[in-house]
Amino acid sequence: MIPMPRWVRTAGFVLAAALIAAPASAQIVQGFHMGVGVFYPRQFDSRDPDDVLVQDLTFADPLEFSIDNFRSGMIFGEWTADVGSHLSFGVGVSYYSDRVPSRYLGLMNDIDGSDIAQDLRLKMIPITGMVRFMPFGSPSTFQPYVGIGVAAIPWRYNESGQFIDVNGDIFTDRFTATGTAFGPVLAGGFRAPVGGDIYALTMEWKYQFATGNTGGSANNFLGDKIDLSGGTLNFGFLVRF
Repeated sequence: MIPMPRWVRTAGFVLAAALIAAPASAQIVQGFHMGVGVFYPRQFDSRDPDDVLVQDLTFADPLEFSIDNFRSGMIFGEWTADVGSHLSFGVGVSYYSDRVPSRYLGLMNDIDGSDIAQDLRLKMIPITGMVRFMPFGSPSTFQPYVGIGVAAIPWRYNESGQFIDVNGDIFTDRFTATGTAFGPVLAGGFRAPVGGDIYALTMEWKYQFATGNTGGSANNFLGDKIDLSGGTLNFGFLVRF
């Protein structure tokens, strides 16, 4: 049996404690939360040395691109269940996809002097369960909150275009890795009601921690891992019913 990671146990305890702490008589109000955001990938200096993007940037013949190039928009939708005025549970899904052009740094095609170029593509569909604690106010007033949760992140990464083999020859190909990564999620934000306790505008900073396995050299990648960690700044609209 695969041992349960410590963060899974910790998140499970937190969720269980939140359920136990919720008064049995508290009213449960469901809602739908949707919006858009921007994903900020974990920066180069904080990434795993075996991360495929780090290896692409530091290999003997490095590619020219920036980790910041993977900053891109996201959309999300979430079902919520408020228990009383200070506790909310949510299950949601987000969608992120980006294409980053790259080229070999300082190397060109000997035939026509053109760049030896590739496209790097990353797609993630995080499915997240969250519990949010709102210590102050009520649904009809401004409410800051903090949250903790867990995410399952189906992902797909591929590199396509021109590459250089060990003999220095240029060839065209596509390399793809897919999988599902799991990790904890932390969040902080606020709800700002609009004309009562039914509608609210939201802003939230969410940070996910997760790493996928690319298969490394078996799939023709320089790195064995793909770091999926990063923060997302979300702006949303909440409807409670």
